Amino acid sequence: MTPPAADPARIWVDADACPGPVKEILFRAADRAQIAVTLVANQWLRTPSSRHVRALQVEGGPDAADDAIVARVTAGDLVVTQDIPLAARVLALGAQAIDPRGQPFTSDSIAERLSIRDFMDELRGAGVQTGGPTAFHARDRQAFAGQLDRWLARRR
Repeated sequence: MTPPAADPARIWVDADACPGPVKEILFRAADRAQIAVTLVANQWLRTPSSRHVRALQVEGGPDAADDAIVARVTAGDLVVTQDIPLAARVLALGAQAIDPRGQPFTSDSIAERLSIRDFMDELRGAGVQTGGPTAFHARDRQAFAGQLDRWLARRR
């Protein structure tokens, strides 16, 4: 008897703060690679008419979208997020994670990234102006597309 086929890998998107150009890349990749892409947000999202793309709206509240992703993600899936704690949670479940600028989260780098995030939170809590993220550029879009293509090639 042959074992049942493994569930195909899926892509989960922490969509509340995901840049539009990254979503467009994911929409095209979903159809090209015939892979499920699910955008998770606590607001209604417009998605293209595609059997591979869907949106999941969750109740508002802190970490509601994160919790919904963690409840559904499986080993081998890819999560697109800027949220470092979410990335740590999905890495612990055997999924992979990248940010919208194409930077992969890894088990080797996640502890350091969490420490930096916590330190910056402490500075902001103390009233220090730390500034926000830099503007999203074409090179960020290219870096993301490159990382996504590498992940898709590995899953084939």
